[in-house]
Amino acid sequence: MNRSTLPGKRRYPRRLIAVSLSVVAAVGGIASCSASPTSSSSAGGGTYTVWDPYPQFDKTSDWAKLIDSCGSRAGVTIKRTAFDTSDLTNKELLAAQQGNSPDVLIVDNPVVSTLAEAGVLTTTAENKLDTSSVEPNLLAAGTTSGKVYGTPIGANTLALYYNKQVLTKAGVDIASVKDWNSLTAALTKVKKTGKKGITFSAIGTEEGSFQFLPWFWGSGAQLTDLGSSDAASALSLWTGWVKKGYAPNSVINNTQTTSWQEFATGDFAFAENGTWQLANAEKAGFEYGTIAVPARNGGTAAAPTGGEFVTVPVQKDDARYATSDKLVSCLTSAENSYTTDTTLSYIAPTKTVQDKQVAADPKLKTWVQAVRAAKGRTSDNLGTKYPKISEQLWGAVQSSLTGSKTPEAALSAAQSAASGN
Repeated sequence: MNRSTLPGKRRYPRRLIAVSLSVVAAVGGIASCSASPTSSSSAGGGTYTVWDPYPQFDKTSDWAKLIDSCGSRAGVTIKRTAFDTSDLTNKELLAAQQGNSPDVLIVDNPVVSTLAEAGVLTTTAENKLDTSSVEPNLLAAGTTSGKVYGTPIGANTLALYYNKQVLTKAGVDIASVKDWNSLTAALTKVKKTGKKGITFSAIGTEEGSFQFLPWFWGSGAQLTDLGSSDAASALSLWTGWVKKGYAPNSVINNTQTTSWQEFATGDFAFAENGTWQLANAEKAGFEYGTIAVPARNGGTAAAPTGGEFVTVPVQKDDARYATSDKLVSCLTSAENSYTTDTTLSYIAPTKTVQDKQVAADPKLKTWVQAVRAAKGRTSDNLGTKYPKISEQLWGAVQSSLTGSKTPEAALSAAQSAASGN
């Protein structure tokens, strides 16, 4: 498809945008807010707007300097605006409704399907963005109905941190932990020494679903069938750990931050958490290691991907796309990806840069392994169905861990609600 086939005056489906706004608000608690985008000038110089979810990086940061550098290479001036992640989606939907979207939008990967279905993003087939080097499992998070919208800037995911001293005292060789049975056996040994087994986040929010998914997928379960026997085996595993005292009752209310704080006390053998805790792990005051979350019968479980996609929103003037493409290609190029993903504590989306990261820091080997096995929450063409499924999933986890329902009953009810029965 050549660029002339791009829509020059694309109409925005207002009804669908309104529906998308309600979905985002219901799941993320996003309040309505007015948009103030600026999208000025046409191709061949001028000002181009970039919106990102990194307010922690000011104009003196390496990230901001990279964006400006990419603008200079493309021959344009960049106006960058950073929003909190929870605000960004609503801002873009409102801007699109007004026909005033930014030229480049960097957005949390589960939201890509919401924006795509609202008709506010161009596809890579339309804008000619090359994604051939991106790992397919990571690209899938931005794929809806067979069409790809943008490219990942990087990814983070979950793995198991472990306290080497606690395991040594319990006589556990970490190499023996290869599946659910061997992990549970290790937790049994740890408890006998008076230490604590494993902590994680099972809070009744998206964080709880995010942390449960490696076990859910690791059982062989699918999000289209929450009531399966495989799904029940995963929830039975977590519920059993809490009942036996291998995991504390606090997991029911733990966020990923409070779960990490428990692990940082030095009393726990394991903690499920993400790449974003690596800096804190170095300051924990004890020797730690990491392993990928094991699947039920061995191997690496698919963990959910975090991280953002760089996308090109629909513009009234399709002459702008050529420069927008240059900006996206620059931001995600191999030469820039290593620095950017190191800054963001992400694993790069391409094998070449992933290998470079491991060569520079061998501790990232586990995380590259986990990312290569990871899966997008909206993959399997779930798209905007995912938020409703996730809400039912975290509700089932809460019901089972608190003992109000058996794992089977909790998941059966969740499936019924998710399918609208």
